[in-house]
Amino acid sequence: MLLIFLALPLVASSDATERDRQSMVRTQIRARGISDKATLEAMRNVPRHLYVPAAQRRFAYQDRPLPIGYGQTISQPYIVAFMTEIIGPEPQHKVLEIGTGSGYQAAVLAEIIDQVYTIEIIRPLGEQARRKLEAQYDNVHVKIADGYYGWEEQAPFDAIVVTAAAEYIPPPLVEQLKEGGRMIIPVGSPFQMQHLMLVEKKTGGEITTRSLMPVRFVPFERAE
Repeated sequence: MLLIFLALPLVASSDATERDRQSMVRTQIRARGISDKATLEAMRNVPRHLYVPAAQRRFAYQDRPLPIGYGQTISQPYIVAFMTEIIGPEPQHKVLEIGTGSGYQAAVLAEIIDQVYTIEIIRPLGEQARRKLEAQYDNVHVKIADGYYGWEEQAPFDAIVVTAAAEYIPPPLVEQLKEGGRMIIPVGSPFQMQHLMLVEKKTGGEITTRSLMPVRFVPFERAE
């Protein structure tokens, strides 16, 4: 009888997080204009509560960033969905993420595309994310390094997603973007309002940039 008693809360908890996740997609993401089917399906599939610290899990499906330690955060669900949709993910794509953090954005990308390369500069976060991601996906590759320089040996990339605010767009990342590719990156001063920028590399190498919305991200960390 004791085993049955212990099992029941686990099932109920699983059902509750599933309901919360589906509600999150319906009310916070789709209702706010995200329409890409692959992005919506990925957001429905990835259990966000497993990518936040245990103390924060009751807030996992609220539309807000949450602390994950080391001065870093997991982005609010809507922003994750927006940044995913805006790069136009396709199954055959290879995407670079700068700022692995908890691993949640990488997991969402991995649900859609062929290969995800993600870089985290804070070693404990990178190692923790690697363990989680490699247990679930065989198409995610985690590197602990300074993301400013990208991942040159794996370039070029169909898209680049940067999840920390840089004061300017790092030239190595622009170089590693394919012609026809897109990069989404928050740009601005630390701890102030920044702009989420869409960078596009046209055929022939012409670069265009466009501000999409005001945002506030943690600063882009650099190696000393």
